Amino acid sequence: MGAVVLQSVILFWMIVLGFVTKRVGLLNKSDGNVLGRIVMNVTLPAVIIINLARLILQKELAFLVFLGLVWTIGQLILAYFLAKQKEKLIKLFYLYGASGFNIGNFAIPFIQSTIPVGLPLVLMFDIGNSIMLSGGTKIVVDQMVHKEEPVHLKSILKQLFSSVPFVCYVVMLLLKVTAVDVSENILSFISPIADANIFLSMFMIGLFMELRLPKTMMAEVLRVLFIRFGLGMLIFILLYFLPIQALTKMVLSLLAFSPIPLFSIMLAVQDGVKEEWMGVSASISFLISLPLMTTVLLVYQ
Repeated sequence: MGAVVLQSVILFWMIVLGFVTKRVGLLNKSDGNVLGRIVMNVTLPAVIIINLARLILQKELAFLVFLGLVWTIGQLILAYFLAKQKEKLIKLFYLYGASGFNIGNFAIPFIQSTIPVGLPLVLMFDIGNSIMLSGGTKIVVDQMVHKEEPVHLKSILKQLFSSVPFVCYVVMLLLKVTAVDVSENILSFISPIADANIFLSMFMIGLFMELRLPKTMMAEVLRVLFIRFGLGMLIFILLYFLPIQALTKMVLSLLAFSPIPLFSIMLAVQDGVKEEWMGVSASISFLISLPLMTTVLLVYQ
């Protein structure tokens, strides 16, 4: 129990360190953008390559890809139902804020530092999650809110394959299916880069963290977070009583409490949602996720 709490405190300290360096003027939000590009294009792909290279491919794992897709669609449907009577911009805020999983920048570093044995399960789930964040969510939102918007498969595929982590998933799974092994010598060169993912991801979150918002909008922010984490709590309780493998229960429960993904912020802002709404919501979601995910580990310890 002590080791789990200590590890969570260390992760929280990394976030605080990033936030403090921004507040005292050593770094700024634009530095967070640079770190974000390093994480998404260098350290996170290294984590994916290392763990999928050592993954024993099983048919059961394919279900996690499907689950990553369906779970996000379920979040979107719930958010749409609860925001149906609200104005268009607020409706979009609900849809983007209550859906998706922050896996690359939060769940993977958290699990990498606490239960690394669960990483392969997370990575398989993240394939479905990446498909949604890289195009699927936009399609669903367009059909729910911008009903006049047509679906362009070409642009979605272009967006998917412009994502370095998604390309890594595709390449590594193809290598696995064709029984081509990645040399341990190559993996030993990649491993130190993957190890840097934890600190850079948490520090970057601190640089992006914002907690200032007009009071008139705070009620909507709290409702979005309630939808997100309320659904997560229901799923956590359901999983606890399901007769499935303990590690799978634990990993899915951790994902149920993951914070708002950075991709959702980008998509929402592109769709007209105010950046400060998403920024504050995401920042608060990080602060909520860390103790909830720590609690999950303690429950299953």
